[in-house]
Amino acid sequence: MQRHRTRAAILSTLFMGLGQIYNRQFIKGLIFVAVEALALIYFIQNLGRAMWGMATLGDTPSHLQKVKGIAKMVPGDHSIYILIQSLITLLFLLVVLIAWYMNIRDAYRTGAEREGGKSANSFRQTIRYILDYKFAQTFLVLPGIGILFFTIMPIIFMIMLAFTNYSAPNHLPPAKLVDWVGFETFRNLLVLKTWSHTFYGVLTWTIIWAVLSTVTTYFGGLLVALLVSQQGIRFKGMWRVILIVPYAVPQLISLLLMRNLFNGQFGPINQYLGFFGLDGLPWLTDPFWAKVTVIIVNMWVGIPVSMLLIMGVLTTIPRDMYEAAEVDGASAYQKFRIVTLPMVLFSTAPTLIAQFAGNINNFNAIFLLTGGNPVKGDYQYAGSTDLLVTWLYKLTLDQNKNNMASAIGIIIFVIVASFSLYNYRRTKSFKEEDMIQ
Repeated sequence: MQRHRTRAAILSTLFMGLGQIYNRQFIKGLIFVAVEALALIYFIQNLGRAMWGMATLGDTPSHLQKVKGIAKMVPGDHSIYILIQSLITLLFLLVVLIAWYMNIRDAYRTGAEREGGKSANSFRQTIRYILDYKFAQTFLVLPGIGILFFTIMPIIFMIMLAFTNYSAPNHLPPAKLVDWVGFETFRNLLVLKTWSHTFYGVLTWTIIWAVLSTVTTYFGGLLVALLVSQQGIRFKGMWRVILIVPYAVPQLISLLLMRNLFNGQFGPINQYLGFFGLDGLPWLTDPFWAKVTVIIVNMWVGIPVSMLLIMGVLTTIPRDMYEAAEVDGASAYQKFRIVTLPMVLFSTAPTLIAQFAGNINNFNAIFLLTGGNPVKGDYQYAGSTDLLVTWLYKLTLDQNKNNMASAIGIIIFVIVASFSLYNYRRTKSFKEEDMIQ
């Protein structure tokens, strides 16, 4: 028996497309040949430099050089550009290797069909087969490549920066080169006192903020939804419209408006307190009151979202369940505890987890309202209300401490991903979906 599958696989291993040509699929084979030819041209020009750049991050910084008695700046290697270009080349290599594997598998499978007495599909038959049976997988190739280069690549780049010394003032390209330093950045962040004090302080407040902001907005929205949904409440539509206004107004405008309302010197809130003979409060200038203020304002912005979500869930709870509870003599509180709350939590638990994860990275609420202030003297480039994400922003754009910011970004990702995956898998909605599948 002819070993078409083996011969086709070996030929496609030696050069993409040869196995298809052997299987008499000439157009498909020529397409694969063209892909490898273009890939070889690209990698001959770039792969060697990419490997060198990934290992060294450059070896010649920008420097002054006298040319005919005149000092001129001679451009050198830009470590960050080299890192990005090298990463792009290696990702292209990954894409080509996947295409190479698919080409071998296709040649092997077609060879096996030939051994079974079937003739290889023509190019037109192959296109028809893809459109009829493999359209979804084929259509997802381009989005998959887009995700690789526009989502995964920036994440990998951020991770790699955390293992360099890319920071001002001594390692900022193009004047200076950047070097690999291993886990030194993480060690400084977690152990070195000047950085660790700030990190643990900001991390503690980030967790407190995420818990309080999630709990207050969720249960505040639950309370408002229950009140509006009660029988006997008139003009329910009007109440819904009024309560949704804070969400309808762009958050940027709401937060900047609140920043002026809570201004300690000329803000209307302190002026109103003065009319009643009360002293104004340092809403945005005292560390404690600034934290209280951001929690209150976040409730104003976030409660309407939870209210809308929960009101939708309340309409889906069967009336029979309440009637059965009433027959058993349940009070209003017992009906809420036994029927309403479990049903609401069942439906909204994944959303509640997402809200917690979102609040850890709630940049707008902090940055637009307080800017992370008031300043805390023993913190490194962070204020009393800074979250990890706003501290990361300051380290990157204001201080050029890019390696430290990347390390913080990795820690944020680990915290959010671990919490979300662990808790989502424990929700009843996930377990029931898993059982159905």
